[in-house]
Amino acid sequence: MLLYNTLTHRREELVPHTPGEIKMYTCGPTVYHFAHIGNLRTYIMEDALERALRYLGYKVTRAMNITDVGHLTSDADTGEDKMLKGAKREKKTVMEIAKFYTDAFLADCKRLNIKIPEIVVPATSEVGEFVHVIEALLEKGYAYEAGGNIYFDTSKPSQYNPFHTFEEEDLEVGVREGVDEDTNKRNKTDFVLWFTKSKFDDQELKWDSPFGIGYPGWHIECSCISMKHLGEHLDIHCGGVDNVFPHHANEIAQSEAYLGHPWCREWFHVAHLNTSSGKMSKSKGEFLTTELLVSKGYDPMAYRFFCLQSHYRKSLVFTYENLDNAATAYRKLVARIAALSDSGSYNEEEAAPYLAAFREALENDLNTSLAVTALYDVLKAKISDATKRELIRRFDEVLALNLLDAAKKQKEAEQNAAPDIPEELRAKIETLISERAEAKRAKNYAEADRIRALLSEMGVTLKDTPSGTTYTVG
Repeated sequence: MLLYNTLTHRREELVPHTPGEIKMYTCGPTVYHFAHIGNLRTYIMEDALERALRYLGYKVTRAMNITDVGHLTSDADTGEDKMLKGAKREKKTVMEIAKFYTDAFLADCKRLNIKIPEIVVPATSEVGEFVHVIEALLEKGYAYEAGGNIYFDTSKPSQYNPFHTFEEEDLEVGVREGVDEDTNKRNKTDFVLWFTKSKFDDQELKWDSPFGIGYPGWHIECSCISMKHLGEHLDIHCGGVDNVFPHHANEIAQSEAYLGHPWCREWFHVAHLNTSSGKMSKSKGEFLTTELLVSKGYDPMAYRFFCLQSHYRKSLVFTYENLDNAATAYRKLVARIAALSDSGSYNEEEAAPYLAAFREALENDLNTSLAVTALYDVLKAKISDATKRELIRRFDEVLALNLLDAAKKQKEAEQNAAPDIPEELRAKIETLISERAEAKRAKNYAEADRIRALLSEMGVTLKDTPSGTTYTVG
């Protein structure tokens, strides 16, 4: 499998540390608010990657953190703790906020068929591990105490931020524009490993430590959770493109300083979902959540389909018009599958070229757009319906669009709406409808009209809808 490695800026063959096994880490949500659909695009594409790896025969072990402490409103270790901000907003405790929005995130994942990693770890459950690693970094000379906080010294690694070589003028105060300088830092890019009470006296979650009463910084948690649960060698680290710097640069610096050897080989980053006015966020414009989309009548699978139709490294623009187009395409796709006959048998020889095309799409830097094209090619192919259905089932192990289940429900709904007619006649009608649909797709309108006339002679009236063709008898 070829994947684009953000660390090397090129597509590379995936070579796991242990042959046939993938250790994969996903940066999880900061659970102070609902995830917006831009956040969820990243999780959809990471889910597609894990499913693709399993489809290609790898054994995958995947871990994800839940950030319930330590993430400030600025990545540059300034501003209010996001969890405390959420607690104040809703007049709840931090842990009540964490529980509510963790459950909300998991519900979003279920709606979108995002597989929950087998290892999910809240940051608050691993504070002892953070303290252990910070102590080791102090002993090795990679960290220092200043103003009551513990900082990582970014001048110590041979290369800080291997994703990109910054010029000195790029390393302006606090890494982010408009951020006050932290005068405790030796270097502008140094980051906090542990905050003490000297930082935020109103911080709700605090722990005793050798460095004083306080709480961990955001960056340390992902390194520690990954190393504890996946070992010293990580194969793939995932996240949104906005995590590259400083978060993932900081993870590499502290992890490799602690371990004394290279840590992660492959860095997989998903591009932003934008609105017409720019990057999607929780603070501007309509707060776009899956709950909002469902309330507007959208099937969550339409949004997953919308994401899969684009490459994960390509910025995607969300508009309701674009989502409407994806929703219509998804309904038509399900209708075409519902029209397939249940009879016949699977033919491996017929299936082989389509399996090869789908596999090639996955191996080509997780090209889900080409994978969806391979699915449409199956539906257009002159192969048995049984072979088509089996290919759709296999492809949906990766796409996770509920295609066969949705088609079955649509077919059952149509049958329940139709009069009680003999099964043999129903099968003949539905076969003719399927043949007519194929004729229309081939632009053989004369044949489509002939089939419609034949059905009319049988007493069958057709109704073409955006979701497919329905019929009545008599």
